Amino acid sequence: MTVVVRSVAPLPVDDLIAALRRTPMPGRGGALPYARAELELVAGLDPDALAPAQRYVLRPGLARTTALRAALLGHGIDLFALDGGVHVQLDGSCAPRPVIPPIVEASVAADGRPVLLIADGIHRVCAARAAGSAISVIVVRGVPAELPYYAFPNRWDELIELDALPPGFAKKAYREPGDPQGLYRDYNAMLPGVQDLRPG
Repeated sequence: MTVVVRSVAPLPVDDLIAALRRTPMPGRGGALPYARAELELVAGLDPDALAPAQRYVLRPGLARTTALRAALLGHGIDLFALDGGVHVQLDGSCAPRPVIPPIVEASVAADGRPVLLIADGIHRVCAARAAGSAISVIVVRGVPAELPYYAFPNRWDELIELDALPPGFAKKAYREPGDPQGLYRDYNAMLPGVQDLRPG
């Protein structure tokens, strides 16, 4: 797979964090889980120190992530070592879209263990892990206890690679099975296109 980057513009980390603070939860009346949380860019994190929040990763998503990284390296930008975000316009796209570090929340596993849960960016973290590379992430601490991430974390050995999701596949272990998306964070609301340019 080949990705062609037409243009790149910086998204300063302070602007990125300010946008993330306004991330709404549509299933909770637009509540802002990060409004008073501590958000920090952490560079050089070992992917194994993070916990996936889903049970699968898509091979096409991994291929696209790897291709995007290669294309950005040609512009002097390492997808695994971002010091903020970048607005990227790909060949064939209508407008630039943001590419940011994975978002990681300090959370609690079903058994009560503290974990750093991958809230957004599983394909980027998996690609870094496969490459044996550390990765920069945005770590969020201090999310209100009543607004946890909408799925429980999993172990890496529970994550499987798929070409596509089969019908009925249980993607995540939802905290609220009766309302699986109720605690969902809508990153696209403040960073339009951030969840469309690249998977995971």
